Amino acid sequence: MPTAGAGDFAPDGKKLIYSPLFRDFRTWKRYEGGWAQDLFVMDLETLNLKPIAPSKRTERDPMWIGDKIYFVSDRTGTLNLFSTDLATDETKQLTHSTEADVRWASSDNRRWIIYESLGELAVFDTTTSEEKKISIQVPDDGLARRPSRVPVDKFIEEFDLSPRGERALFVARGDVFTAPIEKGVPRNLTHSSRSHDRGAAWSPEGARIAYISDASGEDQVWLVDQEGAGKPEPQTNVVESMLFALRWSPDGQRLAFSDKLGKLHVLTIADKTTVEVADERRGLLTDFAWSPCGGHLAIRLSNSNELSSLWIWSVADNQLRRTTSELFDAFSPAWDPKGEYLFFLSRRQFAPQISSVEWNFAGNRGTGIFGVALRKDVKNLFAPESDEVQIAVKPEPAPARPEGDKKPEEAKPDAGLKPAERVVTKIEFEGLADRVIRVPVEADNLGQLSAVKGHLLYTVSGARFYGRDSSQKTRLQIFDLAKREAATLVDDVAGHAVSADGSKVLVRSGAVFSLVDVKPKGGEKKPVSTKELAVDRVPVEEFAEVFDEVWRRYRDFFYVRNMHGYDWKAIGDRYRKLLPHVAHRSDLNYVLGEMISELNAGHCYIEGGDFELPERPRVGLPGARFELDQAVGRYRIAAILRGENEEEKYRSPLTEVGIDVAVGDYVLAIDG
Repeated sequence: MPTAGAGDFAPDGKKLIYSPLFRDFRTWKRYEGGWAQDLFVMDLETLNLKPIAPSKRTERDPMWIGDKIYFVSDRTGTLNLFSTDLATDETKQLTHSTEADVRWASSDNRRWIIYESLGELAVFDTTTSEEKKISIQVPDDGLARRPSRVPVDKFIEEFDLSPRGERALFVARGDVFTAPIEKGVPRNLTHSSRSHDRGAAWSPEGARIAYISDASGEDQVWLVDQEGAGKPEPQTNVVESMLFALRWSPDGQRLAFSDKLGKLHVLTIADKTTVEVADERRGLLTDFAWSPCGGHLAIRLSNSNELSSLWIWSVADNQLRRTTSELFDAFSPAWDPKGEYLFFLSRRQFAPQISSVEWNFAGNRGTGIFGVALRKDVKNLFAPESDEVQIAVKPEPAPARPEGDKKPEEAKPDAGLKPAERVVTKIEFEGLADRVIRVPVEADNLGQLSAVKGHLLYTVSGARFYGRDSSQKTRLQIFDLAKREAATLVDDVAGHAVSADGSKVLVRSGAVFSLVDVKPKGGEKKPVSTKELAVDRVPVEEFAEVFDEVWRRYRDFFYVRNMHGYDWKAIGDRYRKLLPHVAHRSDLNYVLGEMISELNAGHCYIEGGDFELPERPRVGLPGARFELDQAVGRYRIAAILRGENEEEKYRSPLTEVGIDVAVGDYVLAIDG
């Protein structure tokens, strides 16, 4: 018997009923593939096998009572209890549930079979063929349902920065927060266990924060005051779909966002009207950027050749126009704040690296930075340079100030562009794709391009490997357009957000957040504390929220729209009735697993959540197998696994230089 799952002995102990496979924890209903369990009777003397009641679906939980084999099978669509008479080979269905599966059946090997069915226990009397539900009261103090305050600094999903970098914006565990850079306390702006709030973005004038929330039962765009005053207000009621990539126009009048269907929408805040402006037919649409005046959107869209081009949508005429060639992949658009260039990343550097092992090649480090001049009169940023003589001009005297006039006050720092002062981006679309320049930055694995006054920001990452991490950490670079020089702003960056005025950047390195000035030398990094971020968790509300969101995500993302022909709404309604009985996250995972398995699809699993388990002691991994020597009562080394000791990730500790350990050695003590 090389492999075995569940089984049971015959009353005389000479035979065994068993299944070679075990997959009972997998949420697969009506499965007919290679892991569908079959049952066999094995003669323990001859080792001969006899199949019992085979079908194309599952037979599991075998039990041997008298001259009959009892088991559970979903051959009729739902897991029910069956029996097979060993004398006649007659198989009979004993329970007839059409919704709740019979699971984890076991017997006393004489008369009674007990099993679980959708959270309830039942017993089956094999002598009378009667089923009886068991009512059990389990004392519970309800700790897993008790509200509590939970730190969320380790669960930050997204972040942004206020327009001038005074406060940071965080999304963690379904709530939206702002936190001070130096002085003050964090603010939880949404305070809800019954909704998943995410995708937050700070408005350019600083007064409002937009975010995506399913508080209404579907993802919609909401607005909330940045100080937390007043109630959040919904702004949309567009589609039944997951929403993504919420971005403000620089004038604060509109918000762009996309949905799971790949459609890009623009919301006008004043009248809450929404218009669909683009449709990405090959996946999600999250790569787009507003022009400085808020009059245009640069959008990355896929071509039929599976490369991407940039398009520009204009508010004035609601037209979408191609901006870059179909022949090269273009992405990550970034508008010049002066409204003269649209910068972007493009894979145009083809310098294949030849393998030193096989005669193969890989095209790596092929992404460069490019720009298109938006008008014909725009000057070339990188025209040939020439040292020329400056002609001194005698300055004219300033006009005399009438007596009694006050001295003009010194200019005060601009607190931000007013709408009337904002740059108007004018575009000449004819010949636009041909007005391309290359920014003098070496091609590499570049990403996340953004443009601020006089500079470009972008990331440089190491190459991707199979089986190991790149030795090169992602770094944030800054390129000076005037000096034509690049410098490293921050090393080891996991993400960054630039303030709307372009003066500050919030960077994430691991779990640490820092604020850095956007200038070539960067200056000192100011740490941004997230330790005080916390949510007031109400588990019962959170359980309902998780259930609803899982149901919606399967509706939105299941690989076929017809949900395998099942009524997904009816399935959701049926399992939602169990929520009042959920007392712990493990209960919720069970309910979710049962609901999802109704779709009859594999690799759809549920895991994780707040189990509040005590921290387990860490153990060493010596890379060896041990066996007990019964004669002396000691463990000895049975095998030592080989590794690749030149690389930390694959080393075998007991084979390293200086370690004198061999197969057959006894383990007498650990840590002395």
